[in-house]
Amino acid sequence: MAWLGTLITQTPEDGFELAIKLSRMAVKKTQPDDAARARMRPDYANNADSLTRVSQVVATHFQTIAQANGYWIV
Repeated sequence: MAWLGTLITQTPEDGFELAIKLSRMAVKKTQPDDAARARMRPDYANNADSLTRVSQVVATHFQTIAQANGYWIV
């Protein structure tokens, strides 16, 4: 079963959660070693530039999801 069935979400908040999941899955797919990710986490978790870049990636995913959902305009 595929982990990503759709980009369609009920609310913008759900869309934002999906954007975070997309970002996390990209990291997991590019670095599948759990131990390696755990070792690297302190390096970026305490680095303001790294955290800002993470926010930018999530924002890009959220923009895509918002567009797929017609910006939730009813």
